[in-house]
Amino acid sequence: MPLIDDLTAELARLPGIGRKTALRLTYHLLKRPADEVRRLARALESVAERVRPCTVCGNLTEQQPCALCGNPRRDPTLICVVEESSDIGAIERTGEYRGLYHVLGGRLSPLEGIGPDELNLRSLLPRLGGADAGTGATAGAPGVIREVIVATNPSVEGEATAVYLQQLVRPLGVRVTRLARGLPVGGDLEYADGVTIAEALAGRREL
Repeated sequence: MPLIDDLTAELARLPGIGRKTALRLTYHLLKRPADEVRRLARALESVAERVRPCTVCGNLTEQQPCALCGNPRRDPTLICVVEESSDIGAIERTGEYRGLYHVLGGRLSPLEGIGPDELNLRSLLPRLGGADAGTGATAGAPGVIREVIVATNPSVEGEATAVYLQQLVRPLGVRVTRLARGLPVGGDLEYADGVTIAEALAGRREL
């Protein structure tokens, strides 16, 4: 049936969703009440029409600038660089960071054809140099940004992105730091891999 095939094909485009899972989701939706399916359709339509990247940091938002960039209580001297908007939620849940953010929209991956031009880097340097974004947000001014925290994922691509950002930002006289890595809370040392243990040793601190 063309309609079922079309919906299955669209669902299969989602990350982590294969053809079989997409087909199961399709038949699950067909079993639900029509009003429930319409609510889902309306939610998807609203997101497509109203959610856009923040003109300052690149975070997905319904308002311009986003609530984080427009919050005067955030520390304007810190910028945390993340790969995706979803990473911001993980950091915010800790309650330990009160600075601003910058969303790259991905990470460097030559094998996938993702280079610096495909990332949201063009708007980062003006923030560090104090260019007016024209949005009324606290985007930084010359000498105001004192630290850029690189919070890319600890993958090969994430590490390559972190090194690239370091080379890009350091000449501006801004301190560049990387999120510490090591043993997770509740983990057993005997099950940790060598790289994780090495990172934990390198990042050890006074008790």
